[in-house]
Amino acid sequence: MDPAVIGARLASSVVAPLVRRLFVQEGPGAGLVDKPIRISSLLSFTGEKRTLTEKDLHKLAARLVRQAVDTAGPGERPCPADEDEAVAGALARTLHCLGDLDMDDVQAVRLGSHALALLLIDAAIDQGADLYLSAAGTRLHQRLLDTACLHILHFFSQRSAFIPRTLVAQSNQLGELVTKLDLLIARLPSQSAEDAGFERRYAEYIAKRHGTLTIYGIDVSQAEASWPLDAAYLTLAAIPREEDGIGSGAGAAEPAERALAGHHRVLLRGVAGSGKTTLVQWLAVSTARQQPLTGMEQLIGRVPFVLPLRTIARQDALPTPDRLLAAVHNPLHGAQPTGWADRVLSAGRGVLLIDGMDEIPAADRERTRAWLDDLLIAYPRNLWLVTSRPSAVADDWLAAQGFTEFALAPMSRDDVAAFIDRWHDAARATCRGEETRATLDTYQAALRTAVTTKPDLGRLATTPLMCGLLCALHRARRGYLPPGRKALYDAALSMLLTRRDTERRIYAPGDPQLDEEPQIQLLQRLAYWLIRNGQAEMDRHQAERVLTPLLPALPAVQALGGAGHVLDHLLLRSGLLREPTPGTVDFVHRTFQDYLGAKAAVEDGDFGLLVNHATDSQWEDVIRMAVAHARPRERANLLHQLLKRCDDDPDTDINVRCALLAAACLEHAPDLDPAVRERVQRYAAHFIPPDSLRLARLVAQTVGPLALELLPPPRQVWDDHEVSEYCTVTATRVGTEAAIPYLREFADHPALPVRTQLSHCWSDFDTHRYYTEVISRLSPDDLYFTADSTEELHLLLRSGRRMLMLRGGEFLAADIRSLPPEQLTHLRLDCNAVIDDLTHLDHLRGLTALALTRCLRITDLAPLAPLGLHSLDWSPPAPYDPPLGLEKLTTLRQLRLALLGPGIPQVHLPEVSRLELDIHHASLDVAAVADSFPGLRHARITFRDTWPRPLDLAPLARLNGLESLCLERARQISGAELLPSVTITTREHPQRLTGLPTWPANSP
Repeated sequence: MDPAVIGARLASSVVAPLVRRLFVQEGPGAGLVDKPIRISSLLSFTGEKRTLTEKDLHKLAARLVRQAVDTAGPGERPCPADEDEAVAGALARTLHCLGDLDMDDVQAVRLGSHALALLLIDAAIDQGADLYLSAAGTRLHQRLLDTACLHILHFFSQRSAFIPRTLVAQSNQLGELVTKLDLLIARLPSQSAEDAGFERRYAEYIAKRHGTLTIYGIDVSQAEASWPLDAAYLTLAAIPREEDGIGSGAGAAEPAERALAGHHRVLLRGVAGSGKTTLVQWLAVSTARQQPLTGMEQLIGRVPFVLPLRTIARQDALPTPDRLLAAVHNPLHGAQPTGWADRVLSAGRGVLLIDGMDEIPAADRERTRAWLDDLLIAYPRNLWLVTSRPSAVADDWLAAQGFTEFALAPMSRDDVAAFIDRWHDAARATCRGEETRATLDTYQAALRTAVTTKPDLGRLATTPLMCGLLCALHRARRGYLPPGRKALYDAALSMLLTRRDTERRIYAPGDPQLDEEPQIQLLQRLAYWLIRNGQAEMDRHQAERVLTPLLPALPAVQALGGAGHVLDHLLLRSGLLREPTPGTVDFVHRTFQDYLGAKAAVEDGDFGLLVNHATDSQWEDVIRMAVAHARPRERANLLHQLLKRCDDDPDTDINVRCALLAAACLEHAPDLDPAVRERVQRYAAHFIPPDSLRLARLVAQTVGPLALELLPPPRQVWDDHEVSEYCTVTATRVGTEAAIPYLREFADHPALPVRTQLSHCWSDFDTHRYYTEVISRLSPDDLYFTADSTEELHLLLRSGRRMLMLRGGEFLAADIRSLPPEQLTHLRLDCNAVIDDLTHLDHLRGLTALALTRCLRITDLAPLAPLGLHSLDWSPPAPYDPPLGLEKLTTLRQLRLALLGPGIPQVHLPEVSRLELDIHHASLDVAAVADSFPGLRHARITFRDTWPRPLDLAPLARLNGLESLCLERARQISGAELLPSVTITTREHPQRLTGLPTWPANSP
């Protein structure tokens, strides 16, 4: 085995005890010192009272070497067998030099483990120590010393009574590094040198291949420029799919890259250009570099597989593990050791990033799901992410396979501002010629103002792609932007196809040039071929066959030569085509393909074909853009045909989609017969207001900002609480400032879900305006007010709110300490990866209810005992050990537990009368429930993955006070006859078994 791998294979459980023996134990008064401690005074093998002899030190070093050799496995020794003793001797002599270092513990921690190891080697050499080893022995000695020094510094940071505030960050980093090292060991099986060496090469390739983003309009000689992923990546929000009747309201948004933190299988939906593929890149690069953010430890020790379906689904057979690299044309596929992919996936170390379910024909999706099924059965323990446009696959399409659904949220106002700033930072880095940095500063400030003050621009700036186009056009057109999406796309095409080359003088005299129009004619035919054939890329030979019949009608193009030369020109100069792998051609983004393909469809008069594909997600944007391209009569005809399909087709889902798609097209139809417009709005009114959460989301997603004009006035639906909630869901999902006046009218609504929705979406709008017009007007009864930033928190505290949800990782211990001790009664911490100590809450004397959901670092609940809580929600983000200290919370009356991995903690809480259990990939011991909560009156058990075995309710018969039991997704139940006085209901069976229990509406 390569010695470079050895350090990562020695767990803290092995190294830490050996390291501790190097130091004296702390005695009484150790915590009373007020200055750093000399390292020499801490050592157990120096001074008059030494407890460790030099012989003992050599034994410790020999044990480390022996452990390193044992982890390597047979036939993979890190150094020759006859050199083990020499390495152990060198390690002992080097560690002995700790006593000769003229530094204290604080200086050592500041120095870092690797630098400390080098100092020790230099000290040993200065003393004449014999460290002459072979190359393999030297590398093994270095790795073992580095690992030992890491644990030495961690020991200092945990032991020393004097660690100044300036070293808190370093101390935390040391602890996290040791933890991550242990995670890596647990996840990495014994590897051969061949596997380990290949994985390093593969990781380097992935990091470089996917480590850049394309930023449009940056490069002065091209229409696109690559920018490092670290600098350009913008974290977007993902919203978990809500389920009717579950939870406290709208799904809480979280950073999209953390969707895999609490779920092993995720289906992520997002509109075109929303950042799905960029997220795939980020996850792949973070995994390859083994540098995940805090809270993303599940990527440690794993191997990424980037699988764009647009590429692999074009092959006759979808790839088996040994063909995964070859299927995506990875140049290293021939170098992978035989069986390597199988070994990675069998060990549960894979991160499979399956991108673009919407980019393959609908007929291929079932074949792809069957392929995915087979892989999941064979390799269940890996991480899986599948991306798709929102309507490409049905709700719960992968639910049976255990996938959790998320949707990428539209960019918030702050996201847009951050994107504009980063785009202009990138532009300034490449700035040259007559354009000065001062000019870019002016453009940046002007564009930030424009997107917040001009509604048309604000409605367009909802995805990274559209924001990038806005930035590029704003710069190229010297601060002027055309209104509307079609005008924006036309201007973008003009910039990409001709203006930049002309203005930057790319062409030399005599070079063949193409005007904008013939290039569009060629490109739109390529785009339309891809759309009609349900593909996202084509073979180069096919592209040439599409272009060949067009050349005789385009004299200017013939000067370039045959179809192959024309295609080369488009690939080189258009900025719209690319060659992702040798021999394949695609558009740089699907949006351009849809826009150009729609133009070809209109020119061909293929309106019937468009209507026939109205329910195919791949055609939705094509139809919208076709309405924009069409002349007034053609436009009216197309919309009439869409409505006729509503009349002719009995399928309700088709009716909904066609009617809403027609309504969405009105935004792109400025010149339209008023009678046609009125008819479209009348048809859409059948589904607006929405009558379900699913329809509410679909209206916002399909119709966009126009939905605000179609929603009924709030007072018209006031008495129907469900419809009122669905209207607020639609309006908040639209996410533009134009929604605020509509939402304001719901602020005093009596229904808690309505007000919860209004509170949860605050971060999607301007902070102060939304607070003034909506948040400050909300009735506080039973409502958790949501804060996603310290600015929002301060506004809520000033207004005296008693129930708060602090969502996200921005909140630190100091923010918790600042909460008013008497005012706050209910607190929910959600998705926090920073706070790790609940003693920060001990001043909240008025607190009665606490929820800890997806808080990555909280493991000990014992500090909550003095608060006398009545209600607790404990929902960790990933498999965890049972929380410490739960048994001490004896005052609890309501408890909600999410079980991910283990079963019920061993507790005895007789005061708990209401219990809710969320079971994720966990076992459920019903008898343990009865033993742990003998005072139970109402229980709800939700199986997030369908429970495959019969659920025996018989142990609950000994709960004399049990009144109601609600079960979800428990397919088979036994023992219910032993509970004659208990009202039992299930969510998957519509029939009422013995009555419907009432569950508290606002249990935290």
